[in-house]
Amino acid sequence: ELDVPKVQTAFQLINRSRATPKHERGSWQPKLHQAESTYLLHDEQPRFSPFANPDDAAGIITSGIVIILVMKFVTRWIEVTREWQMERARLQALEMQAAAAAAGAPMIQQPAANGSAAPPYAIAASHVLEMGAVNRFLDDILREKPARFTPENLREFTRNYAERLGSGGFGVVYRGAFPNGVQVAVKILNSTLDRRAEEQFMAEVGTAGRTYHINLVRLYGFCFDATTKALVYEYLEKGSLDRVLFDLEGDALGFDALSGIVAGTARGVRYLHEECQHRIIHYDIKPGNVLLTADYTPKVADFGLARLCNRDSTHLTMTGARGTPGYAAPELWLPLPVTHRCDVYSFGMLVFEILGRRRNLELQHPAVTVSQEWYPRWVWQRFDQGKFGDVMAASGIHAKDGEKAERMCKVALWCVQYQPEARPSMSSVVRMLEGEEEIARPVNPFTYMASVHMVSSSSSGDGDGGSAAASSYSSKELRGGTRSAANNQGR
Repeated sequence: ELDVPKVQTAFQLINRSRATPKHERGSWQPKLHQAESTYLLHDEQPRFSPFANPDDAAGIITSGIVIILVMKFVTRWIEVTREWQMERARLQALEMQAAAAAAGAPMIQQPAANGSAAPPYAIAASHVLEMGAVNRFLDDILREKPARFTPENLREFTRNYAERLGSGGFGVVYRGAFPNGVQVAVKILNSTLDRRAEEQFMAEVGTAGRTYHINLVRLYGFCFDATTKALVYEYLEKGSLDRVLFDLEGDALGFDALSGIVAGTARGVRYLHEECQHRIIHYDIKPGNVLLTADYTPKVADFGLARLCNRDSTHLTMTGARGTPGYAAPELWLPLPVTHRCDVYSFGMLVFEILGRRRNLELQHPAVTVSQEWYPRWVWQRFDQGKFGDVMAASGIHAKDGEKAERMCKVALWCVQYQPEARPSMSSVVRMLEGEEEIARPVNPFTYMASVHMVSSSSSGDGDGGSAAASSYSSKELRGGTRSAANNQGR
């Protein structure tokens, strides 16, 4: 309540001040806010009540409900986002486990925070998930696509190139591992690559990167920049077939293991020729390019010379010789059409070396006679004369394996026929090796060599380019095999 007399007095003072002329005013002049503070005194300040106006009350209640609903929605959205992130991390870990299982890596159990066993997919997840490059790599593995690594990735995989597996003209191979335990072989190529070497590098990535088969080496990825050029493969414990066969434990291998290597290699080449989306011609099938797992499962490797071709193409035009002397088909060294059957020829030469547990060309070996120096022709002579037992005895093959050994011999003789159309397809090779297809008696695959020698001896510099080329091939075939195998020890 207001004191009415005091209010009236205050207004009188205000009105008097306004009515007094300016020159008559003294030093003291009353001000309105002073009057208000002095006279406008309330016994109690008024309070605002939301219920004083029903419309205001309804608006406040509605706003409160909207705010509560928005807060609930935001809270639920945060919960869903967190659950999605946790599920994504779990699926990434599962993908790592799938990649590791595909590569044959063991499953690694980790203890959970509460002490119980973690699920199988928890393979070093805390470390792997921090590496974006490795995550992308594992995604690419699932899509069967080679990943592109950086030099820093390679140093981490190999622990700064700690374990060296071998070396050669191509570069150096190191052993490494991905953080999820998958073992790899990192081939660091020589820094001074010429144009042909770069073409081989791209051929490797473009062909091996398209394939996935138990008998083909898996290419996980590559590195290609100004300082480092490398290929990252799955790691094969036993190394190359030529090293196992000729240098380490060839004599200790049973014939079943050897025949399994032959059959597995044949399946790998069959896949390249007949089961890929585009036919792949390898051009360099030889023991140095067949790698072995711990249980001697063979895997065809080194696609540096490989080429893709249309299945309907009858032949390819070559711009230069390909393959390794001693294993390369004659048409690769002569002006003849080239087909995928050049791989069949090379496979036949490989079978001879496995059958004999020796290189096809052995010069000045104390246990080898002159007639046995070039093994394939000596095998044909023994077979043609009905003396295949001599081949078995020279190779240490027991009688119980005689039928299988003779089957391998017949397949090899058909594979190395001079005319490409006389060679079987790799599907037929696999069926013949497995006993599912009868094998006709082979004809002499080396008649062309006799004709070459006759032409060469009767020629007196008449410029016969064909015979000269053929003689050159024969010389390369006989003298180059040993050198080529020696150059691939580090693979």
